[in-house]
Amino acid sequence: MGKDIKSLRTRIKSFNSTLHLTGAMGLVASSKIKRAYDAMAASREYSKAISDVTNRLASCPECRKSPYFGLPRKTEENEDETKAFSCVTRLIVIAGDRGLCGGYNANIFRTVRDMDYVEIHPVGKRAFARYREEPGEHDGNDLEEPVYQSSEYYTYEEAMAEAKNCCEDFLAGRIDRVGIVYNRYVSIISQEPDVFWILPLERGTVKGADAGVFEPSPDELLDSLVPEYFAGKLFALVKESFACEVAARRMAMDSAKKNAQQMIDDLTLEYNRARQGTITQEITEIVAGAGK
Repeated sequence: MGKDIKSLRTRIKSFNSTLHLTGAMGLVASSKIKRAYDAMAASREYSKAISDVTNRLASCPECRKSPYFGLPRKTEENEDETKAFSCVTRLIVIAGDRGLCGGYNANIFRTVRDMDYVEIHPVGKRAFARYREEPGEHDGNDLEEPVYQSSEYYTYEEAMAEAKNCCEDFLAGRIDRVGIVYNRYVSIISQEPDVFWILPLERGTVKGADAGVFEPSPDELLDSLVPEYFAGKLFALVKESFACEVAARRMAMDSAKKNAQQMIDDLTLEYNRARQGTITQEITEIVAGAGK
């Protein structure tokens, strides 16, 4: 009985430590929610504005021959003698820098697993750890430790560098399309994994888009605007994903805190019962000994 009491006391102490840890992480996540939401809202506003301009330009007849709409893809003959499109796909995968955020990272990795792709550019420490290139895959100095791009501190300059790289590879024909895998913010209790295909561009659907006067010409303006559009959209989706990460961690820590408190209550009740049983047994033995 004494061994059971000692074991219960140890378990209660362990759950108390877990309770304090999850409570602290929940408070940290709560303190970041407002800042993350404000950054997401600001980046969404900028992304919407530049997307509207890009969509308007893509609707102009002068822009129909823009290389950013993509070139006809090559076809391959398979064993069944049917033609299939060969498409080189690059994915920009946005995950978190840390764990303990429910299914946030797992949902992203599950989405990527079910997709066809050639290469991945990760954003976030967890995505980098999962999809980083193994040493020896490319020539270079393997002694240098690769540096990951943090999803929490991602900058517009990093987004612009990624945008220019993808646009150059797309125009050179090294890739056929680029997709961004991210978590879409629905509410503080709901985040859904999604894929946004950013290249090639889709034909614009704005009616009367040729009614305005563009300087320089619409096709030149579109070609110069696409990297800015790419960077703005990527930056906005990274900020949205980080807001999802913070919200998911807040909910996960709240749930863990409640579960830890419930376990402490149950173990405390069991501990008190065991202690009471031990005391009762000792009193019974004392009374029985006194009767003799």
